[in-house]
Amino acid sequence: MCAAAPVILSGTLMPDWLEQVLHLLQESPLGEAVRSTPFMYPTLESLHILGIAVLVGPAFAFDLRLLGIGHNLVPVTEAARYLLPVSHFGLGIAVVTGVLLLSSQAVGVAGSGAAPWKLGLLLLAGLNALVFHRGVYRRVFQWADTDATSIAARVSAVVSMMTWTGVIFAGRFLAYV
Repeated sequence: MCAAAPVILSGTLMPDWLEQVLHLLQESPLGEAVRSTPFMYPTLESLHILGIAVLVGPAFAFDLRLLGIGHNLVPVTEAARYLLPVSHFGLGIAVVTGVLLLSSQAVGVAGSGAAPWKLGLLLLAGLNALVFHRGVYRRVFQWADTDATSIAARVSAVVSMMTWTGVIFAGRFLAYV
């Protein structure tokens, strides 16, 4: 069995099956509704930006706490308890609005040179969060009350801040690259 030939779209190598899926999304009633409903696209863009702010603001605050800022003011576990649910809410908003925005111009957006960067950085941010919560944070009792958080927690914080910053930049560049 031979694989379908990749398609080059706007300078980006894209597998044929992916292009077909993107066409289906773009030509779906959802994509049509986003494209044809007055003020839908700018409303979704605005909600997407708000979702990103609600996601990244608390996440950065938590990451800064992991890096030692405010260690005398707020315990790591308390910062996690208050900040991370807000960040998860923002993630939900950003994902839903992102899919809706993508549906309106899926093939063109995926053909942008910034698309692989955004997707790759999103995957890296998700993997970092998974490793942090399934590994590093499970041992929080070992380092929560110390002057410095564990090296693994600090590395995770830096990776988080860098990847989310990259996601934001790549998202903005989707329209221009």
